Amino acid sequence: MKTFNILLSSINDIKAFVNIVNKYEFDVDLTSGRYVVDAKSIMGIFSLDLSKPIKVDVHSEGEDADKFIEEIKAYIQ
Repeated sequence: MKTFNILLSSINDIKAFVNIVNKYEFDVDLTSGRYVVDAKSIMGIFSLDLSKPIKVDVHSEGEDADKFIEEIKAYIQ
């Protein structure tokens, strides 16, 4: 599992992020405070406090996880 923080500052950022996450089979969780949501859920992401960085847990290792992280590099804090 890989963990890091991202910042989604606009609706377009959220839509692009969800589109990227949905291309992969593995699970990705987002954590803000005590709330954890599925990163593939736009509604779940909108329920988080988006004014602060969000913790990302990627439940995968290897080439797919590295490719995913490379695609979302623009959002990583």
